[in-house]
Amino acid sequence: MRAIFINRFYWPDEPATAQLLTDLAEALAARQLAVVVITSHPASPAVPAAETRRGVRILRVRGSRWAGRLGLVGKAADYGSFYVAALWRLALTAQRGDLVVAMTDPPLLGVGAWVIAGLRRTRLVHWAQDIYPELAIELAGQRWLRVFRPLRNLAWRRADRCVTLGADMAAVFAEAGVSGAKLSVAPNWAPAGLTPQPARSADALRTAWGLTDKFVVAYSGNLGRVHDLTPVLAVAEALRDEPRIAFVFIGAGAQRGALQADASRRGLSNIQFRPPQPRTHLAAALALGDVHLVTLLPGCARYVFPSKLAGVAAVGRPVVFIGPRDSEIARLVTAPHRAFGYAFDRADTAAIAAALRTLAQDPAACTRLGSAAAGFAAATGTAASAAARWHAWLAPCELAAPALPPLNSASP
Repeated sequence: MRAIFINRFYWPDEPATAQLLTDLAEALAARQLAVVVITSHPASPAVPAAETRRGVRILRVRGSRWAGRLGLVGKAADYGSFYVAALWRLALTAQRGDLVVAMTDPPLLGVGAWVIAGLRRTRLVHWAQDIYPELAIELAGQRWLRVFRPLRNLAWRRADRCVTLGADMAAVFAEAGVSGAKLSVAPNWAPAGLTPQPARSADALRTAWGLTDKFVVAYSGNLGRVHDLTPVLAVAEALRDEPRIAFVFIGAGAQRGALQADASRRGLSNIQFRPPQPRTHLAAALALGDVHLVTLLPGCARYVFPSKLAGVAAVGRPVVFIGPRDSEIARLVTAPHRAFGYAFDRADTAAIAAALRTLAQDPAACTRLGSAAAGFAAATGTAASAAARWHAWLAPCELAAPALPPLNSASP
């Protein structure tokens, strides 16, 4: 049996799902499982269309990758070209007895994978990093996208397993009719190599970015539409007379241009925008923040779980979450037995500013919350522990069993 993973990005690309899949695929290959990854080609002559790296067979398909910069139509072209090419490659590659693991970039990839899996008589797992079309409906208000739900729900129900990142996402699958016996919750892990970092590990970056002796409030990751970032500017404006507190956005995405323009319009000299940092520099970039922000738009919390939380926790930094107070991420950050930060609604500008001001004046509180964050990360697990669960589960003898235990019964 082979495990065939499908996702738009994989090594050497560095989006969050690429890093997660690379870690898992290589760890499974190290356990002597035959692993194939179908992914997109970065259009670099240095990258072959097919290669084996660290035991993983990588099959890259050609298609549009950069049209998304031109807007939603371009993004649809990126998604569509990979969707068609990847499913064709899957049809040519999959054999009876294989197990296909469809991720969710592009959206609804699992529907096409379900069709091919049926034709090729393979087993199918949906590994949901986000949930569409619900996210698109929330973000763009295009209610007509609901027409895709029945087919999507059927693909979920007919799969051998559906894996989600948290209990809130799992509830959406359950509402779609996926039985509990087929549903597992398996949180994402921090990228390999991230461990609690002393403050001095970011000294070089602080010097280069003019942040020496500053209390840094960081947002690191994708500046995409699902993240509620406008309230961060309001908080920075409320703290503009606190010269020691600095805000740093590290990343790129659809909102970056608008955020920069808004920050300039407000005259916010206490905000910096920096480019995404390569994985080799990720530990230092995350260590730069004395506290990290994680945000989600209202209405989106059931359909996505920010992967940045695991990385921030792994380096031992407190978290301030801005988003729905009844969401899973808010519950995790503020859990009484292991609170490692605070959660606020988007309108709580004064309360968020007060919390950041207090943390800036109380290094001991930051240290205490950071230690709790590291404990949360340790409980969540690593790529190695995730691979151990997946390997035991994907093994042929387990696939033949009448019932499969969940990968993980609940989020940490």
